[in-house]
This record gives sequence, structure tokens and C-alpha cells, in this order.
Amino acid sequence: MRKITSIALAGAVCGASLTLATATQAVADQVPRCAKVLKYFTSGGQRYVRLMNLCAQRPACYSIVIPHQADRRGQLPKGATKDVRYGSAAGPRALYVKNVSC
Repeated sequence: MRKITSIALAGAVCGASLTLATATQAVADQVPRCAKVLKYFTSGGQRYVRLMNLCAQRPACYSIVIPHQADRRGQLPKGATKDVRYGSAAGPRALYVKNVSC
């Protein structure tokens, strides 16, 4: 009976430590979500996206995902709003903007 109890207790402790280690790693791998898209627009035959850095303490790095093209990467200074040109109006519209690590 003691042997079964000790095995069950050891299994519970190992499972809890594995869950804690996985959760800690997941939090460490997350990229700060500082860059936010305010709007997509076209001006003068060019496509733009207006980005805002929500983080006041760090720069925001982003990647603009465009179909069938290489992703455009960039960086925003802390607390800044910027219109980023990413292609011509004849080309495809950006699918989304994702936050990436700097």
C-alpha cells in the first residue's frame, strides 16, 4: 500500500513540475505585442499600413505578411505611430502584421 502511494505521489510531483516547466518556457517564448495596426490604406498608388507602438519602454519589431512575397520587417521606436509603405496598389494587400522579436 505504501509503495502504491509513493508511486502515485512521485507521479503527481513529476507531472506538476513538467507542467510548470512547460508553462514557464511558453511565457519566455512569447514576443511582446507592441505593434498594433491602426488601419490599412492606399495613397498615391502605394499601399500603406499605419502602425502604432503600444509599448512605452521598448521598440516594437514587426513583420508585414504579404501573399506570394517575402515578409517585410521593420522596427518602431518606443511610443511611435508610423505609416509604413509595403508595396504598390497593383500588388496584393497585406494579410496581417505580426509582432516578432527584435
